[in-house]
Amino acid sequence: MSTETPKATSPSTDLTSAVRLSKSIGGEVKLGDTILKVRDLSVNFWVNGDWFTAADKLNYDLKAGEVLAIVGESGSGKTQSAMSLIGLLPQNGRATGSAKLKDTELIGMNISQLQQVRGNEISVIFQEPMTALNPVYTVGFQIVETLRTHFVMAPSVAKTRAIELMTLVEIPDPEDSFDKFPHQLSGGQRQRIMIAQALACDPKLLIADEPTTALDVTVQGEILKLMRDLRERVTAAIILITHDMGVVADMADRIVVMKDGKVVEHGTSDDIFNRPQHPYTKQLLASVPHLGSATAEEDLPTARLSLVAEGEKTGVPLMSGDASVTPAMLMEDVAIEYPKQGRRAAFRAAHHINLRVDPGEVIGLVGESGSGKTTIGRAAVALLPVVEGKLMINGRDITNAKPSDLKPFRKEVGIVFQDPGSSLNPRLPVGESIGEPIMLHLGLKGSELSKRVENLLESVQLPRSMRNRYPHELSGGQRQRIGIARALALQPKLLIADEPTSALDVSVQARVLKLFQDLQAEYGFACVFISHDLAVVEMLSQRIAVMRHGYLVEVGPTKEIVTDPQHPYTKRLLSAVPVPDPAEQKRRRELRDALLEEHHIVS
Repeated sequence: MSTETPKATSPSTDLTSAVRLSKSIGGEVKLGDTILKVRDLSVNFWVNGDWFTAADKLNYDLKAGEVLAIVGESGSGKTQSAMSLIGLLPQNGRATGSAKLKDTELIGMNISQLQQVRGNEISVIFQEPMTALNPVYTVGFQIVETLRTHFVMAPSVAKTRAIELMTLVEIPDPEDSFDKFPHQLSGGQRQRIMIAQALACDPKLLIADEPTTALDVTVQGEILKLMRDLRERVTAAIILITHDMGVVADMADRIVVMKDGKVVEHGTSDDIFNRPQHPYTKQLLASVPHLGSATAEEDLPTARLSLVAEGEKTGVPLMSGDASVTPAMLMEDVAIEYPKQGRRAAFRAAHHINLRVDPGEVIGLVGESGSGKTTIGRAAVALLPVVEGKLMINGRDITNAKPSDLKPFRKEVGIVFQDPGSSLNPRLPVGESIGEPIMLHLGLKGSELSKRVENLLESVQLPRSMRNRYPHELSGGQRQRIGIARALALQPKLLIADEPTSALDVSVQARVLKLFQDLQAEYGFACVFISHDLAVVEMLSQRIAVMRHGYLVEVGPTKEIVTDPQHPYTKRLLSAVPVPDPAEQKRRRELRDALLEEHHIVS
């Protein structure tokens, strides 16, 4: 049997061996046809004996091949208004008004009608793939399930189609990955699996809820290109829900700006970016970090550490710091492995890592998803074993530390996980989740503990009353802020921040980053800031370390990395950063596409 990976095809590939089960709504559509009409759409939730309005009287039309971006702060109602179109509101939610897909009314559909629409006519890319994918089934099975739910299709044909889709969204070794479970993939790879699943049935309408949140900039560029190609090939309309104004500039034809459940501004992409009218829109655009602006006026040291051939053990110095200072984190020729599981062999995710972080220093760790960034962060907090080399945290050697030796160590380190939906205990109110490490390590209880929790909530821009809510009652951005508060609860000497602002809209992100800078200046903790957002990394970090395929390829002062990268991969990474300017972003995209085609580089 041949093991050759099937050639990737577009999502619009004619499935000649499959028969669609459900009747297509409204028949074929042409470019420019109005697909969706939304009139006076409101979403309300029954909370504490009263109706709470999440979205109030939205009105918009969406045409085939058009991208409508809905932007606003977390909790503004943008996601819930979109989820109401396919009946995915919580049990205490209700939608009123009208939303017609072609001539079919979506609001008030019964469950059997909705099952025909979901995945077939309207697909969703959810914000948090770890909670949206089923953890007990392989990712390949979940794509096959989507196909066989809506098509009469043989299992072997469905598997071939699933592997085609996985290849299309740049899943490495798709035949092997077909049999992996969600937890065995990186955050970016899980997001790509969700995109493949959403594209499986060639939907007329694609709701993309933060589709590039977990993706590094190079893969983000490819996914956005994929979505642009999709709307042109199959005339799909796209509702894009995002806080990344660079992505909006890249994709959107029209923009809806929401605040507190209401639409405050609605216009073309050119109008919103270049001639915003509402004060909130102006504030939103002013909050967007711009790559290059943070280092434009700085005079940073010119010492460089440029690692040569990828995978080569260089033996270069870790940094040009004071050797008499005890580093907050020191990795010397470290190799990190994910242990063997069943018949799957151990996987070495990081090789020959030499990295030093001094007290009070913030170092940004960037690279594609699957490059080993999170692996280094997890090893630093003893969640993954170091199989070679030496790992020192605050002068303590934890390379071969036993679990019983780690309690004092865990008091000195904190971690903000990438996916707040799966890192918070769903059975505990968020106040208890924040207070748990304080109670275990410091022994605080009662009113003293409550006061500490409330102060932490306020420090991350959340009201004190939020402490009694459960994680599922909060938006993605609010959950991420809870995770940040929990990580800072013990005032750690070393903080591992794994994509801490990835789920935040730009205005809240700006406040949280300012908060992070203030707390870091006040308490002086060292930080490894893991992110795919290079503009944020530039803003916070003194140095940047670039990873690719488990190796550090370049380390140096922030200004030098941003303005004068040495390694070809670093140059490619910087060229992929989207900018919040439609005209400039179009120019950058065309230049980058030409560069990739010229050099036959696949991001």
